[in-house]
Amino acid sequence: MNGDSRSDGPGAATIAFLDEKAGAEEALRAVVAVDAEHSTWQFSDVPLDSGTFGELVSRGIVVKNDGAYRLADRSAVEAVLDNDAPPATEPTESSRSLSLPTIDRSVVAGLFGALVLVAAARMTTISSVFQRGYWLSPANDPYYFRYWLEQLLASSSGPTDFGVLVDAPGGVAGRRPLSHATNWFVAELLGGSQWAADMVAIWVPVLGSVLLGVLLYLLAVVLTNDARVGIASVLVFAVTPVHTVYTGIGFLDHNVHQYFWLGVTLLSLGWLAVDLTERLATMERPATAVAAHLRERNTWIAAGAFGLSVALGTHAWGGSPLLLIPLTAYIALRMTMDVRADVEPLRANLPLIAGLAVGSILSIVLHVSWGWHSTFVALTPALVAVGAVGVAAVGELWRRYDLPIRGLLVADGVIAGVGLLLFRIVRPADWAAARGRVDDLLFRDGATETASLYSPDFQVVFGPLYQLGMEFYIALAVLLWVWYVVVRRYEPGWLLIGTYSSYLLVLAGVQVRFAGQLALPMAILGGLGVVYVLSALEVTRRPALFASETTPEAVAVARPARLDPPIMRPETKKIAAIAAVGVLIFGLSLIYVPGLNAQTTYSEAQVDALAEIDAHATAHDKSFPENYVFNEWGENRMYNHFVNGESAGYGYAQSNFRTFQTGDDPDSWYEEFEDRVGYVVVAETDTELPAETTQRQLLDGLGAGAESGEPLVHYQLLYVDADRTAAAFVVVPGATITTSGSPGDEIIVSTDVEVTNTTFTYEREATVDENGDLSVTVPYAGVYEVGDETVTVSDETVLEGETVSVESA
Repeated sequence: MNGDSRSDGPGAATIAFLDEKAGAEEALRAVVAVDAEHSTWQFSDVPLDSGTFGELVSRGIVVKNDGAYRLADRSAVEAVLDNDAPPATEPTESSRSLSLPTIDRSVVAGLFGALVLVAAARMTTISSVFQRGYWLSPANDPYYFRYWLEQLLASSSGPTDFGVLVDAPGGVAGRRPLSHATNWFVAELLGGSQWAADMVAIWVPVLGSVLLGVLLYLLAVVLTNDARVGIASVLVFAVTPVHTVYTGIGFLDHNVHQYFWLGVTLLSLGWLAVDLTERLATMERPATAVAAHLRERNTWIAAGAFGLSVALGTHAWGGSPLLLIPLTAYIALRMTMDVRADVEPLRANLPLIAGLAVGSILSIVLHVSWGWHSTFVALTPALVAVGAVGVAAVGELWRRYDLPIRGLLVADGVIAGVGLLLFRIVRPADWAAARGRVDDLLFRDGATETASLYSPDFQVVFGPLYQLGMEFYIALAVLLWVWYVVVRRYEPGWLLIGTYSSYLLVLAGVQVRFAGQLALPMAILGGLGVVYVLSALEVTRRPALFASETTPEAVAVARPARLDPPIMRPETKKIAAIAAVGVLIFGLSLIYVPGLNAQTTYSEAQVDALAEIDAHATAHDKSFPENYVFNEWGENRMYNHFVNGESAGYGYAQSNFRTFQTGDDPDSWYEEFEDRVGYVVVAETDTELPAETTQRQLLDGLGAGAESGEPLVHYQLLYVDADRTAAAFVVVPGATITTSGSPGDEIIVSTDVEVTNTTFTYEREATVDENGDLSVTVPYAGVYEVGDETVTVSDETVLEGETVSVESA
C-alpha cells in the first residue's frame, strides 16, 4: 500500500483533473482506449475538444513524443479511473504498518476547521455559563462532579497524591471513579485551586470533545483511507445536537470520559481489523497474513490501547458493562467471519484477546487496590475475555471440521447463556447487584433523558432528527449497506461499526441518554454517507468503498483498502454546490443545537435569584443546613453548589418539592423546614397550577396575598424578576408585633416592601382577642402601621423570631 503511484505524478494529476473537470472521466476513458491500441497517436485520434486535450497535456497526463502523443502512465490513469490501486507486492517485512492518506495542507486545514466547529458548537451557551461572576454548569448533574472534584482537591497535596483515590468516599469510588480521578488530576496540574476546579468544570468537556473528534477522524481514515470521509465524520460529530449537550461547555459529567474511551476502543479495534484485512488481501495464504499481522509492532500497540480503554472505560461510569455487550457481540461475529474466510480465529484475534486480558487485569487491580467500583463491574471485562477464548476455541474446531457457519452462531449464543448462568450460580450477590443496576439505568423515569429516542411525542421519526440531526438518516442508509457488505465479504472493520451502531440504536430506543454513545459510530457512517451524496451530485469523487464492485462470494477476502489522495480544490461552481449541501445537511442540525442546549441552561432571572440568596447567606453568616436552598430537584444542585457547597445530592428536593409546590398552605411547612431549609426558589413551569397552590401564592402573590391566597408569615421575598418567572425567598420565623385594643376590633398591620425594584404592600388584618391583646407575625423588616400607631421591626427581629411591642416602641 505504500508507494501508491496515485500519490504523485500522473496519478495525482489524473485525480485533480477528475475532481475539477466536468465529464472528465468519459474523456479519459476514451484516451485510455486509444492509448491501449497504439503506442503513440495524434490529437485527431481521440474524441476530445482542444481545451480538454490541452489540459491533459499541461497537467502531464498526456505527453508528446516525436510529434505524437501517449499517456505518461496508462496504468496509473487506469488505477484512478477504476478507483483501484496498482497490484501490490506481497509484504514480507514485519515492520509494515497501515498507511494513512498523505497529510498535506488541505487535509490539515480541513481537519482543523472541523475541530474548530466541534468546539464552537459546544460553546453556544457560553453567555449562559458565565453570569454575575459565577461559572455555571448547565443542567443538574455536573454539580455532583464539581462537588467531588472540590472534595478531592481539599484532601490532596498535589497531582502525585494518589492516596486520595484509594478507598475514596462512595461518591467517588462507587460508580464513576475514573471520571472523578481524571477531573481531580487535571485540576491538580492547573494548581489545585478553586480557579483550577472551575476551569476543569468549564473546559474539560470541550477539550475532551475535540480529542474525541481526532479519534473519529483517525478511525474514519483507517476504515476508508479517505481524508474526505474523515473530515466529514468530524463535521457530522461536531453538529450532532445531543452530543453538544452532553459535552457542552461546563457540562462536567462522566459522559466526556466514557465517550473518549469508547472512541479509543473503536479506533484500536478498527486498526486491528483493517490491518489484518489488508494483509489477507495482499498475501496468498491467510496463515501468512495472520503471522505478519502478529509480527507487526503496531498491532501490539493497538492491542495495548484497546486493553487500556476497556479497563478505564469500565471505571469511567456506572453503566459501563452495557458497552461491553456490543464488544461481546462483535467478538462472536468477528470469529464467525474469520471461520467463514478460513482464517484461524484464535491466532487472528490474539491481539484482541490479549488486550482484553490486560484490560481485565487492570480493571480488577483498580478494584482490589483502590476500591474502585463494584465487584461485578470490575469483573465484567474478565467475563468477556473468558468468553472470547471460549468462542475462539469453538470457532477453531468449526473451521477444522468445516461445520456450517450458522451452527457456530448458535454455539456462540449457547456459550454466552451458559456463562451468564454460571455467573448467576457462582456469584449470586453480584448477579443481584447487576440486575439492580440495569433496572436503575434502563427503567427509571422522571428525567428528560429517560425518554425513548423514538418517542411518539415526536412522531417517532422526528426524535432522531431533533437529537442526532439530519445525518442520522444518511447514516442509517449507510448502516444498511454495511450489513450488506459484511454478509458478503470479509470486512471486520465495518462489522465493528455495524455491531456497535445497531446495538446503540436499540439502547437509545430504550432511553435517549444513550444517543450520545450512538453518535460516535453513526458519525463515521454519516461522514461516509455525506461524501457519497456529494459524489452522487458529481461534485467530488465517489468513495472507493462504493466505487468498486463487490465480490459475490460470501467468504471472499476484501480487496486492499484504497489510499485516496489529499483533498483537491474543486471548481468554483462545485464549491457552491458543496456549500449548499453542507448547509442543507449540517445546517439543519445546527438549528437544533441552540434549542437543545437552552433546555439545560439557567436564565438571568435564576442566576439573579442565586446571587441574592448567596449574598444574603453570606451577610448573615449562615452555614449548612440553615442556608440550604429548596427548589425544583432538576435545578437543586446548582443553587446549593454556590450557596453552601453541598451539591452531592438532591434527594430531599426530589422527594418533597412537588408536594410543597402543589399544596395550598406554605406556612404549614415551616415546622418541616426547621433546621433543614433556609431558602426557597420557585420558577415558572410548563404546567399551569391553580391560584391557591403554593407555586402561585409565591410566584404571583409574592407571599403577600396580592393576587392569590393570604399573606404568608414565614417567607420573606429576596428576589423576583420583572416577568415573575423566578422568585427567591428566605424562610424566617418572623417578627411578632404585639399591641392592645378593644376586644373584637379589627386592626390592619402593614408596611411597604421594596425588593429588586418591585414594590408592594405587605398587609395583614388581625382581630384583638377577648383579653384585649393582638399578636401578628410578619416576615419583613420595616416601619409598620398598626392601626393608628407605628412600630419599627429590624432584620434581627425577623430572623431571630423575636417580639416587638407597639407600646414599648
